[in-house]
Amino acid sequence: MANKVDLCGIDTGALPMLSAGESRQLFQAVKQGDMEARERFIFANLRLVLSVIHRFARRCDSMDDLFQVGCIGLMKAVDNFDSEVGVRFSTYAVPMIIGEIRRYLRDNNPIRVSRSIRDTAYKALQATEKLSFVNNREPSVDEVAEEINMTPQAVSAALEAIQEPVSIYEPVFHDGTDAVFMLDQMGDERISSDSWLNNIALDNAVNRLDEREKSIIYLRYFQGRTQMEIAREIGISQAQVSRLEKGALERIKKQI
Repeated sequence: MANKVDLCGIDTGALPMLSAGESRQLFQAVKQGDMEARERFIFANLRLVLSVIHRFARRCDSMDDLFQVGCIGLMKAVDNFDSEVGVRFSTYAVPMIIGEIRRYLRDNNPIRVSRSIRDTAYKALQATEKLSFVNNREPSVDEVAEEINMTPQAVSAALEAIQEPVSIYEPVFHDGTDAVFMLDQMGDERISSDSWLNNIALDNAVNRLDEREKSIIYLRYFQGRTQMEIAREIGISQAQVSRLEKGALERIKKQI
């Protein structure tokens, strides 16, 4: 229960709460340059940081690190918030906190990405936010590329490069019973149901051969041995190996 533990030396279960009136009054003092009021206002809104970092808990090993980065976003929100706009502070602060954490996670991605590609990705993300606000919809890659004067291919590659790797054992859905993992949603185009059934049929056909025929097929087709080598190993002539091999293959074909 992350809201009742120590994060960065702070007992999160004892964080203060302000009424709407107290918050407005304290924020007015902040805007007048009262540093003590600023510290109190930030401390009273640390619960906003807690509410956000739970979303990213699986993407970072240290909750302390996420909490500190979230606090940076909170402080930026305090310094830039305009109470005359007519929105609540929390409405303005939460996206700022999320943005700060996302930037931190992108910059600390375990896969190292060049600065130029990261810069392109950040420009694309900023353009996406801008166009989403202007057009009231998610922009296409072509629209983002035109906005930042780059090719759609470069934008797509940059955005892909900053994505955090996801474990194939990462749960993506849970309906109260067994979790569905990323692995469950992956397919292998090299393996079809037909090839799978053919493999079963081949296995059954080989198992119906006698022991000498099975040995020859195994040595010939699974170990890549020549007929002469097989003949020496099992103590028969090369002509016998050839005859037994052909007979075994014919029976396998008929059964499949």
